[in-house]
Amino acid sequence: MNDLCADIGYKSILHAGEQLCGDHVDVVSDEHSTVVVLADGLGSGVKASILSTLTAKIISTMMVEGLSIEDCVHTIAATLPVDSKHGVAYSTFTIIHLLENAYADVIQYDNPKLILLREGKNYDYPTNEMDIGSKKILRSRIRLQEGDLFIAMSDGCPYASADESYNMNWKREDIIDFMETVSIAGYTAKTLSTMLIDECWKLYAGEPRDDATACVIAIKKRVPMNILFGPPRDRDDAERMMNLFFSKEGKHIICGGTTALIASKHLRVPIRPSSDTTIDDIPPTSEMDGVDLVTEGVITMSRVVQYAQDFLGENTLYETWSYGHDGASMICRLLFEEATDINFFVGRAVNPAHQDPNLPINFHIKMRLVDELSDALKQMGKRIKVSYF
Repeated sequence: MNDLCADIGYKSILHAGEQLCGDHVDVVSDEHSTVVVLADGLGSGVKASILSTLTAKIISTMMVEGLSIEDCVHTIAATLPVDSKHGVAYSTFTIIHLLENAYADVIQYDNPKLILLREGKNYDYPTNEMDIGSKKILRSRIRLQEGDLFIAMSDGCPYASADESYNMNWKREDIIDFMETVSIAGYTAKTLSTMLIDECWKLYAGEPRDDATACVIAIKKRVPMNILFGPPRDRDDAERMMNLFFSKEGKHIICGGTTALIASKHLRVPIRPSSDTTIDDIPPTSEMDGVDLVTEGVITMSRVVQYAQDFLGENTLYETWSYGHDGASMICRLLFEEATDINFFVGRAVNPAHQDPNLPINFHIKMRLVDELSDALKQMGKRIKVSYF
């Protein structure tokens, strides 16, 4: 096993007038592999949604259990209902099977050809053609490198247009140019998929004539990160907590004024105020030698949780935290874009000032914030460890 990992993100827009998306992305992992399937059901609406969901679920489940692509295709053909209008029963699909984060098996059937950016430029990876059950399947085996970016799409992405004619200025090659330009900024896979789909939305003038889905997989090295949030319940544990926190590899984030004072005493360095880091109701950050970021506690973390939950959903706030200079935005960039392995060091001391029933902050809110943020980060594919003191 190497030190690479996969950052996976996807986003869809619906055919105008429909309530369900005819595309579906499924991600299934075990200890040694991850299977990502983007399926595009025939047509749009309810039937397409059923077709794509069944296809993605069947393929991802069977492949993570070690069954062959031949078995998957035959099972799909035998399982899916036949569309009465078109006389066929299928959903097109793209499969990216990551093995030990060392290789990717890419299997494609009738979706737009997967794009691979390597070192920021389009990489023309080899493909082999297979015939399975009268279906032409493209298959590739690619050795992974740090920085590889896989971009899978449904056919609602190429040729996106505001009218019924194809937009010949938005072909696969143009999408490659667009993604080469935005990928160099180091955005997360979810943000990159959002940017591509937002561009399609604009080309459709807000009235998509097809479901459109983009799924991005970014290959990166594992990056540890450490967060200290709150002082320990027992004051005698403060030194042990600090020793463990600062002994960990990676960047160090401290949240909370009292916590920062304890760290300042431990490191024997002063806390310095930062400038231009206040936005709306987010308190300013501070600076301390030996610490990468020092922020206020509960208010800042509440905003981070809000951004994390939006990130997992529509991702409408990504521009806010991507460019913001406040503490919450800085934490989001560190956790969402950089970190892959995050260690939480959570103090369970009760702050007397927070126990006033007239104040919205209390101990239980603080613990809930930790639970909600760690759960959201796990859904992003991060490795999370929480230690309480």
